[in-house]
Amino acid sequence: MENNQITNTAPASSSNWKAYAVGGTLAAMLLPNATLLVRGSKMEVELNKVRTATSSEIAGLKEAHGAQAASAQQSMQELTAQLEQAKANSRNFAMQQARVNADRVAKSTAALVSSISEQQKAEAEKVTAALGELKQNAETGLAQVNGKVGEVVTEVGTVKTELGATKSTLDQTIAELKTVRGDLGVQSGLVATNAKELAALRELGERNYYEFTLSKSQPAATLAGVNLKLRKADAKRNKFNLDLVADDKRVEKKDKTLHEPVQFYMSGARQPYEILVNEIGKDKITG
Repeated sequence: MENNQITNTAPASSSNWKAYAVGGTLAAMLLPNATLLVRGSKMEVELNKVRTATSSEIAGLKEAHGAQAASAQQSMQELTAQLEQAKANSRNFAMQQARVNADRVAKSTAALVSSISEQQKAEAEKVTAALGELKQNAETGLAQVNGKVGEVVTEVGTVKTELGATKSTLDQTIAELKTVRGDLGVQSGLVATNAKELAALRELGERNYYEFTLSKSQPAATLAGVNLKLRKADAKRNKFNLDLVADDKRVEKKDKTLHEPVQFYMSGARQPYEILVNEIGKDKITG
């Protein structure tokens, strides 16, 4: 504020009045400023209070935040420790479980190996027993075979002897057979007059032989592709009459005698067919 110097030229009374006036004016002028100062002081006090309260609140907030942060960090550390412990426990449990499983597998494998070993041992014993039985059976069978071979050799010798005798008899029988001429004038082969001689001729295998019996009362019979019909049989005179059909040709054979070859030809045959009657009965012949 500026200070103005005033020169008093008026009288004293007038001078006092002016002084009062000036003072009043000054008071009037200073009153608002004083109010402002008071208000400013109060505002500064309030502001300081707000600052102090704010600082306290900020400090409290910082302290609370620090405590929360510390608590959160501690909680985080605890959780981390728990997690690590859980991981360690999990690893330990996994290792223990793996050991338990490994022990189970080892025990199971050992039991399986033992079982297989026992089975193999039992099978080996069975095979050994079977081989022993086979060997024994083979030895017994060999002995039996040797015995049977001896028997067979003996039988073969006997058969050879019998065959020799049979052949001798057959040769003798064949030697006794005769050849005769048939009714067509063709020289016939050996003629059999009975079953023994017929068997001997069959053994030679030179021709095919068929046995037959014809009755006058029966219809025509077919033998080796030839139809035969007996017309008459005279047992006293040993003669017979016979009709035959060969290659669709009918031939009548009359007054044929016992053991006489009745000859006829078939188409394509080089030798004649022959009918030889060995027995003549009443209205019946056999040959």
